[in-house]
Amino acid sequence: MHKSDFFSPARVNQLQQIETPYYAYDLALLNETLSQLKNAAGSKYHVHYALKANAHPQLLNKILAAGFGADCVSGNEVQRAIDCGFKNSSIVFAGVGKSDKEIHLALDADIFCFNVESIAELNVIDALAEQKNKIANIALRINPNVDAYTHKYITTGLEENKFGINPYEFEEVIAVLDGLKHVQLIGLHFHIGSQIKDLNVFKNLCLKVNDINRWFLQKGLKIQHLNLGGGLGIDYAEPDKNAIVDFNSFFRLFDDFLKAEKSQQIHFELGRAIIAQCGHLVSRVLYIKNGINTNFMILDAGMTELIRPALYQAFHKIENISRYQATAGTKYDVVGPICESSDCFGKSVLLPFSERGDLIAIRSAGAYGEVMSNRYNLRDQVQSHFF
Repeated sequence: MHKSDFFSPARVNQLQQIETPYYAYDLALLNETLSQLKNAAGSKYHVHYALKANAHPQLLNKILAAGFGADCVSGNEVQRAIDCGFKNSSIVFAGVGKSDKEIHLALDADIFCFNVESIAELNVIDALAEQKNKIANIALRINPNVDAYTHKYITTGLEENKFGINPYEFEEVIAVLDGLKHVQLIGLHFHIGSQIKDLNVFKNLCLKVNDINRWFLQKGLKIQHLNLGGGLGIDYAEPDKNAIVDFNSFFRLFDDFLKAEKSQQIHFELGRAIIAQCGHLVSRVLYIKNGINTNFMILDAGMTELIRPALYQAFHKIENISRYQATAGTKYDVVGPICESSDCFGKSVLLPFSERGDLIAIRSAGAYGEVMSNRYNLRDQVQSHFF
């Protein structure tokens, strides 16, 4: 298992020279992650990188060079993938609310597949494809009602979620497909959530997929590929010890429990597991505000740069990288400058005694960090640096 040593004393000296806040990306770790993923997937599994995790062109170029495809959830992500050189035939387009403009873009690009989430969407894609005299390849995104046991905001595979087609709609879907002339069903798509650490969840998914796949095949439909989505979690608590997830164990589970036909391709859409540990939000201490019950460490980065803790109480390891040799002995509520009480990265975080100007690293922020940043309070757009 690869161990990260990104924040060496020499590197910290280098980081000190850059105006904060910013994202620092570890390209060496990204390259090693991509290498291990490629070796684990082999020729058996097709991996599409989920651009929603991080769509920075410099990172996408590395992912493209490693030979992976692109998983997109907006028209602009489709365009970004094309602009960065991903083959149109390796691009999949998911999303519960694709607009006509986005569908037109993807149709013009002749992408590999639309992952379709409703009967209404099937009809719209068929009508728009007819206007262009094209046949759109589609996969049905199925809601398998498998609990990912993660935060409710990042669980996507239950009947109560807005995503996918439910099993009680299958007969109607087949009837609708039979009347459509400009869409071609080539696959089934599943995605049940994010930050899944318990591999038994994926075992449960396999068992559901086996039944659903068999049902469609018995109906005489040609299902050329099964897309099992993504969701593989990382270790936010120990980013140095576990910098790269165990891709071998992940794929071995599908070897053991997924019962696909020999002719069927198996696809995945991994994002967080590829990029999260490779990025860190670097900030400086603006003020230390000591109180009777709470000591506040006020940073120059806030929820505008990293919204995950405010949005769904996500944990990120926080380190004072200016004082690596110091003993941790003070608890701080680590907060940002934004005029919202939710602008907090962590409460009662045990850190060394800290002072104004110290450099703080918020770890494992490569996924859903920079890509979700915003300019609330008219903040400057956060910058990125690559090492």
